[in-house]
Amino acid sequence: MDIKEIQNPLFLKDMSIKECNSLANDIRAFLIDSVSKTGGHLSSNLGVVELTIALHKVFNSPEDKILFDVGHQSYIHKILTGRAKDFSTLRQYKGISGFQKREESEYDCWEAGHSSTVLSAALGMAVARDLDNSNYFVVPVVGDGSIVSGMSLEALNQIGSENKNMIIIFNDNNMSISQNVGALTNGFSKLRTSKPYTSFKTDMKSILKKNEAGKTLLAGMSAIKDKLKDSVVESGLFGEFGLEYLGPVDGHNMKDLIHILEAAKQHEGPVVVHVLTRKGKGYKPCENDKLGSWHGVGPFDVLTGKSLSSTPQGKLSWSEIISETLCRIAKTNEDIVAITPAMITGSKLEKFFAAYPTRSFDCGIAEEHATTFAAGLAITGKRPFLCIYSSFLQRAYDQINHDICRMDLPVVIGIDRAGLVGEDGATHHGVFDISMLKSIPNLIICQPKDGDEAQQLLVAAFAQKHPLAIRYPRGSECYSPISSADPIKIGTWTKFNESDITRCIVMTYGPEVDKVLTKICSNGLPVEVVNCRFFKPIDEEMLLKIASSKLPIIVYETDMLEGGLATSILEWGCDHNVQIKLHRIGIHDEYIPHGSLNQIRKDAGVDIETLFDKIDELIK
Repeated sequence: MDIKEIQNPLFLKDMSIKECNSLANDIRAFLIDSVSKTGGHLSSNLGVVELTIALHKVFNSPEDKILFDVGHQSYIHKILTGRAKDFSTLRQYKGISGFQKREESEYDCWEAGHSSTVLSAALGMAVARDLDNSNYFVVPVVGDGSIVSGMSLEALNQIGSENKNMIIIFNDNNMSISQNVGALTNGFSKLRTSKPYTSFKTDMKSILKKNEAGKTLLAGMSAIKDKLKDSVVESGLFGEFGLEYLGPVDGHNMKDLIHILEAAKQHEGPVVVHVLTRKGKGYKPCENDKLGSWHGVGPFDVLTGKSLSSTPQGKLSWSEIISETLCRIAKTNEDIVAITPAMITGSKLEKFFAAYPTRSFDCGIAEEHATTFAAGLAITGKRPFLCIYSSFLQRAYDQINHDICRMDLPVVIGIDRAGLVGEDGATHHGVFDISMLKSIPNLIICQPKDGDEAQQLLVAAFAQKHPLAIRYPRGSECYSPISSADPIKIGTWTKFNESDITRCIVMTYGPEVDKVLTKICSNGLPVEVVNCRFFKPIDEEMLLKIASSKLPIIVYETDMLEGGLATSILEWGCDHNVQIKLHRIGIHDEYIPHGSLNQIRKDAGVDIETLFDKIDELIK
């Protein structure tokens, strides 16, 4: 069928199993072709094609609430709810989001970009439903990577005690982004090999056949419920929380999926449906991926599986530069250990994990635990490097504050994907960490402008004894190993293009320093550029000289203005009774949508053109 003609899921109600399987094949072909052009989350969506079709066939969305944890695997849901025609705009500026989005469709009842929120949200919906005396199903879909996080376990604990009607779909592919880790993950392997659902299905059919016309619905449900309990050999983690368990079921067997979901609808109270899926099913490069390389992809050639974009020669990603430098430093410092919450591949720590397996720790999707774990290592003399994406770091604020900084422990925090990240959108932009962290005592915060400075700052981080956060963006940068990188003095800035005829000063940080400097020099502008590589502490000595010049100053930030670099400068001026002529460019009090970096920067007024318009205005 023409996938783009789908308007809503109602057509599924009359489809046979054979037709549903044919639809699954058509959707996979459409998905691979579409994502190859736009980029996006491919393997996770290929793994839930049959499951999503079955969910929309059995349940009545949007009346019934279907929630996807994280939401990056909701592409099939979007297709079945009438958005296939818009897939050429997926993750593009003003196009459809790569996650569920409430403003996009009435079928999207929840939105998130981070894991482990859906069980808490679903319980809230179920409680609200019962308070309103309403009658609809609440169906959260959560993966085996997300369900072991602290927030999910907290939610399961209350779900078991509240005993509200909920159907929890446990999508088990033994992967999150890459291979899952931990004792609970090992426990799930026992469930995968327990008595399969197919035998239960036969038993249930026999019960239903014996039901005589006229029996009350309650009696029928009671018989089914008893048989459910008899069919379960092992409920594992879920039984400990007081949850009924159905499964495991083959997540690519449409017939079995529909049967088990229909059975779950008859259950009173919370029930877990354990669905075994294969991440990337239907496309060999995805199916064979064990490292998470196909979790999120850019445009690629469908026939070869090769990416259509590549890192320029002589450049590495910022994550690789940090990781390569960490490996070198660790050779001479055996106390250095690396910690990541399920982001080995994303943060390019594979080499460190391979070189130092006993000093490498993947904590799973558990940012809070990973942070306090780092504190425990540091307090006993180790030097942890804790690598977390900026937007995920928000979850560990309390642990950074109380467990690391309050005790002044020398943990080095690598804040990956800092700044605007583009197509992943509002949930993933790393623009809050500066203002979030700046108020915490003892914490040093910095950002390198280039590959050389990244190496120097990381050396400086391990050469001192306080908590230090080094932020670095998505993207690539020129890289040449510095064999003996000298540490940069903490709290120092540098100046460029100093001149007796300077008429304006631009203060910025990160890769923007060289971008701004290059354009200023190429145009022969009388503008000085300051590399404000430390957000805390700031270079007060240099700042006093800058303020004394009485020249107009532009603070150019591509992160939130509130609590950012300009705020620190103005606070310093107020505290020292120094008047500063300051013009601020940065992100105002708003969430930034998804789109290309150039477009969303322009839309937010933090692009280079906006900066140079202000420069021209001030030097005229």
